[in-house]
Amino acid sequence: MTHRFPVKEIALQSGLSTATVDRVLNGRAHVSPQTRQRVKDAIEELVRQEGQLAAKGRRLFVDIVVEAPARFSREIRRASEAVLADFKPAALRPRFTFAETMTEADSVGVLNRIHKRGSQGVCLKARDTRDVRDAIARLSEKNIPVVTVFTDIPNSDRLAYAGLNNKRAGMTAAWLMQKLLGPGEQTVLTTLSQHAFQGEADRFEAFRSELQRQRSTITLLDASGGGGLNSATAQEVGETINRRGKIAGVYSMGGGNMAILTALEQAGQAPTVFIAHDLDEDNLELLRAEKLTVVLHHDLNQDMRTAFRHILAHHGIGEPPSQSESDIQVVTPMNIPARF
Repeated sequence: MTHRFPVKEIALQSGLSTATVDRVLNGRAHVSPQTRQRVKDAIEELVRQEGQLAAKGRRLFVDIVVEAPARFSREIRRASEAVLADFKPAALRPRFTFAETMTEADSVGVLNRIHKRGSQGVCLKARDTRDVRDAIARLSEKNIPVVTVFTDIPNSDRLAYAGLNNKRAGMTAAWLMQKLLGPGEQTVLTTLSQHAFQGEADRFEAFRSELQRQRSTITLLDASGGGGLNSATAQEVGETINRRGKIAGVYSMGGGNMAILTALEQAGQAPTVFIAHDLDEDNLELLRAEKLTVVLHHDLNQDMRTAFRHILAHHGIGEPPSQSESDIQVVTPMNIPARF
C-alpha cells in the first residue's frame, strides 16, 4: 500500500495501533479486510488533509460518526474538509466513520472505541436511543464533547446541536404543500428514513400538526422505514400505495427520492407536489429535471463549521457560535444556487 505519511500519523488518523498499521502496510497476515480498509481510508483522508499536517497550531482530532445514505455522507465529508482552513492556526483532523445503516449496538460500539482511544470531540448523527445516550454520557465524562449534527439527541449529555431547525422545516413544508395543492380532499405521502432519527421525527410531527391546522382535508399516508436507501425505500412506498387512491403530494424527509418516484410511476401515480430535503447529487438531478417541486436545503458547510466551533470552544479555543441552527433555504428548479 503506497503512502507518504509516517506510520504514527496513519495510526492516529485510523484510530489503530502503530503495530497494526505496520502489519497492514507490509502486507502481513492475520489482518482483517475491515482493518485494511480503515488504513486505506486513513491514508486517503491524510492526502485530502495534507495542509492540516503542516499546520503549526494546536492539533485536535474530531471523530465524525454518521448513519446516512452514502450520497449524504459524501456531502458531509466535503463540507467538513471544506471548512478546515477556517480554524488556522489550530489544526483540525477529522476522522470519519460512515455507514448507511447502524444498529444501536453498532453506534454504541463506535462511540465506545472512541472513548477508549481518545478524541478531542465527536460530531454525531445517530438514532436517539437509550444506549446511544448512555454512550454520549460516557464520552462527556471523559471530556470528549459530542455535538449532534442534522438530527438531535436532545435528552443526552451532548454539548450542542448543529443543523437545521427540523420543526420549522416541517412547518415550512406544510405551508408550501397546502398552498401548492389544489382545493378539496387530498392525500399526501410522507416518508422518513427512520422514526428513531429525532430530526426527521420533528419534521414529521410539525408537518402533520401544521397541515392539520391549515388544511384538515389533507390525509397523510406514511411509508417510512427505508433508511433513505433506494431499494428499501422503494419497497416501503410500493407496499404502502398499493391499491390506494390518488397521491396528490409527497413530503420526503429521509431521501431515496429516485426510488420513491420510480415506485410511484410503477403504481401509475404522478403527484402534483414533491417536497424533499438537501441538495445532494440525486436531488440536484431530480430538481433540474423538475421531478421535485421544492428542496428544503441548509448549508452543510455552515453546519460543520458551527459544530467544529463548539468543540474548539470547549477546549478553550475561540468562542462558541451564538447561533447553532441553520437557516432553511427554499430551492426550486428556478433558483438552484450557483455553487451547485
